[in-house]
Amino acid sequence: MRELKWILIGSGIAIVLWILLTAFHFQIDGLIDKGKELLSDDKEEKILVMGRANSSLGLDPAVLTDHDSFKVTVNIYDNLVRYDDNSSKIVPSLAESWNISENGLIWQFKIRKNVFFHDGSPLNAKAIAFNFTRWMDESSPYHTGYFTYWNMSFGGFPGIVEQVTALSDEVLEIRLKEPYSPFLNILTMPAFGIASPDAIMTFNENLKQHPVGSGPFVFQSWRDDDTIVLERNDNYWGEKAKVDKVMFKTIANKEERLRALKSGKIHVVDLLTKNEIEKLEEDRNISLISRPYFNIGYLSMNMNKDYFKLREVRRAVGHLFDRDKMMTEAFDELAKSANSFLPPVIWGHNETIKALDYDVYKAKKMLQSVGLSDGFELELLVMDLPRKYFPRPIALAEYIKSSLSKANIEVKLSIVPWAEVIKRRNKGDYDMVLAGWNGDIFDPDNFLYTIFASENLKQGVSRNYSYYRDSQVDILLNQARQATDRDFRANLYRTLQELIHEDTPAIPLVHTMTFIGVRKNVIGYIPSISGQEVLNKVYIENGE
Repeated sequence: MRELKWILIGSGIAIVLWILLTAFHFQIDGLIDKGKELLSDDKEEKILVMGRANSSLGLDPAVLTDHDSFKVTVNIYDNLVRYDDNSSKIVPSLAESWNISENGLIWQFKIRKNVFFHDGSPLNAKAIAFNFTRWMDESSPYHTGYFTYWNMSFGGFPGIVEQVTALSDEVLEIRLKEPYSPFLNILTMPAFGIASPDAIMTFNENLKQHPVGSGPFVFQSWRDDDTIVLERNDNYWGEKAKVDKVMFKTIANKEERLRALKSGKIHVVDLLTKNEIEKLEEDRNISLISRPYFNIGYLSMNMNKDYFKLREVRRAVGHLFDRDKMMTEAFDELAKSANSFLPPVIWGHNETIKALDYDVYKAKKMLQSVGLSDGFELELLVMDLPRKYFPRPIALAEYIKSSLSKANIEVKLSIVPWAEVIKRRNKGDYDMVLAGWNGDIFDPDNFLYTIFASENLKQGVSRNYSYYRDSQVDILLNQARQATDRDFRANLYRTLQELIHEDTPAIPLVHTMTFIGVRKNVIGYIPSISGQEVLNKVYIENGE
């Protein structure tokens, strides 16, 4: 009995201890779960969502020209040098410092140490030289695609760049065939972001779907709904991103885009129309920010086509535009009619040039003088969605069609997706095309050489959509590239604008000021004049 009693007592104590321990265990589990919840709240992913109308065409900037692609790639790749935030001052990036020889032909860059690509491979002078070889050497097995920016910036392959050499892991030397004033500015362009050689060799022409750079964000995915997702590069050599991810979300429908911004599903929307701005002005959760006029929208006439070989025809087209009516029907108060191909904010702009006056009688007389008074037919190639310089491209195309009909010129509109516009432009497959240029750098060369140099006519990489060739214009463009005195260069560019205005290979239409809607809990977003922002300094505050 005594043994049984002790057994029962021992069993009772054991049961009590088990109950107490079990209760304690559940209490601990509850505390742990609660702690996890609190930790989870603190660690909630910060995702910045950028809304846009147009999707990217790819993510290999070396073979692209569209700004909707560059908006993404500037966050993936670094350049040798860059512009300081929203200014024209050039500051170090992958290159810590640089120097130039007295004759302006030899540039040496000291490359930053301990920088790695997203795939873990080292970024050094040899890796950068590999990129230059890919861009400039048509015989390279990795020179696949159209390297348009290289061609228009350096005058062909290899163009004015004679040699690029890694003198060591930390020193890169670039030798030029002639002095080139915009050279350092050119190196800030998104097209010259440095990619991992390992990735280039692995993916080659498919690098546009598998981008690997050294920038503040790493490519994660490109979803079927045209959303591109980047995640923070925790090993970034510079200022690390303040958000965990950035999503570039394409929403073609402008009403849906606006609703998404107002509801907080997206944080930033570009290319707002006047009506959209008016709808957002009273929203206390949204700020409206403007970009300066740093673009040109124009009508390019293909001078390889018989009618446009005649200067009288080109100028007659220009005289058929009632500028006031054009601005009312296709633009709004955010745009200004363009007289020249240089935006007024750029040094060298010629303020004395005025657009061709609206005069239907004069236009008809010009056509009569070349035997075309009975009229003729033309095709106008038009993008189906807004661009920064053409917020309502179809309305503009309809206006042009109506205007030219006054002189018996029948215009057929070919309204196609942006990718198709680029494909046909590259082939010269059009009579007229609505074209535009958003400035990349603070130099007139970026506009005038790009649009009018005959050296910039190679099929597939040309931006000279008029197929314009003029020896005097070419001489002055190249002279301006080599000169180092800014006042002298500015005078050359003013003269160039006068020559181009008289020849009329294209018709400048408009400079547009774009507005951006930004939710007020987005901090640190500073729009650049070029329209391509590196987003590592942007963060999102909790709440509104």
